[in-house]
Amino acid sequence: MMGNKLVVIGGDAAGMSAASKVRRVQPEREIVVFEKSEYTSYSACGIPYFISGMVPDMEELIARTPKQFRDNYDIDVRTQCEVVAVNTVDKKIKVLNKGNDTTFWQNYDDLLIATGGKAICPDIEGKNAKNVFGISTLKSGEKTERYIEDKNPKKAVIVGAGYIGLEMAEALIIRGLEVTIIDRSEQVMGTLDPDMAEKIAEAIIELGITLHLKEDLKEFEISSNQVVAVKSDKRTISTDMVILGMGTLPNTVFLENSGIELGTKNAIKVNNKMQTNVANVWAAGDCTATFDIVSQNYKHIALGTIANKTGLVAGSNLANEPITFPGVVGTAVTKICDYEVARTGLTEKELKKLNIEYVTGTIKSKTRAGYYPDAEDITVKLLAEKKTGRLLGGQIIGKEGAAKRIDVLATALTTKLTLQNIIDLDLSYAPPFSPVWDPVQTAARYLIKKI
Repeated sequence: MMGNKLVVIGGDAAGMSAASKVRRVQPEREIVVFEKSEYTSYSACGIPYFISGMVPDMEELIARTPKQFRDNYDIDVRTQCEVVAVNTVDKKIKVLNKGNDTTFWQNYDDLLIATGGKAICPDIEGKNAKNVFGISTLKSGEKTERYIEDKNPKKAVIVGAGYIGLEMAEALIIRGLEVTIIDRSEQVMGTLDPDMAEKIAEAIIELGITLHLKEDLKEFEISSNQVVAVKSDKRTISTDMVILGMGTLPNTVFLENSGIELGTKNAIKVNNKMQTNVANVWAAGDCTATFDIVSQNYKHIALGTIANKTGLVAGSNLANEPITFPGVVGTAVTKICDYEVARTGLTEKELKKLNIEYVTGTIKSKTRAGYYPDAEDITVKLLAEKKTGRLLGGQIIGKEGAAKRIDVLATALTTKLTLQNIIDLDLSYAPPFSPVWDPVQTAARYLIKKI
């Protein structure tokens, strides 16, 4: 029998999804949530669009405030409270009240860890300068937007060419800044195959963004606690602000000596009920490792969809309504100005590492019937198991109407469909929406010839 007091560490997507589920099922249970920032239940994915001005008011990104949780749901949310240690033997956590700089211990019967991720920050001088921003929390987004509004910067350097880096490049281009991206990798977006990533690189350059690949960040040139130039191993780039888009890591440092087992990238290991290896301790969201259905391995994938789903699973089990989380296929989508990018499943690099024999094919098509106005280009790449034709991955690049087609491929991966199964799908057709053969089916028809 579970205890009465549920303590949740982290008040965003996973934590509040779980707490809300428990409250709906168990109205009498005591629920306490500790959140180190001043915000709860917000859309971190919307931050670049707030910075760009496409979302005019930051409040639109907040689903529910701490006051709403307290008043309407009887969930005791305590903001500006950072958990700095967990004692699973005595079932208590150490909390730093950032408002008055004091610490205290809080006991629990059940504990849910939902601390999310933290922006990767290089260990170099100037990383805490007032014009260096890591986009991972609503507070960081607010600070970035305020800096742009108040200081009117003209130039920005973005370190990292992944999802956050590209989305922030779009935001800053919209705000009228001159943008330079540097990345140590040989390609943008490491979750794509190189041939598809090259198309994104070409699109980035076409938009007027300066792109430097295979360059390591070495140091920041500082003046009056501000970065005035970024130095790589190849050049010096003057700038008015820096965006760190180097990805995120699980926020789990505070779990040292807790006995809670960590896995890949120090993400918390959980089972399909979101239980850790310690009794009465659960975890969900970006701080956890996620099971990949296609590779049958655990990965760290920081996405709002996964955070909300795993939070619901954790909350359901905490409320004695047992359900399981089946895992993911690695679906993600983004855009940079007019270009949409989507991916799901495994890449060629991953398939080679797993020693899976595969075939791959890429086609170009249109998002609508070719004769219909505003039909845009779309490129679809599929990867399939050579012996069986089972889909293993897919990537899509194009303009308006391209990216959401990835959902067909994500469904196919989840249900282990073959290329022939995809060809046989009864997908919708009308000239404003698709050619007679949808591009994902055209790609399947092309690739099945290699099986």
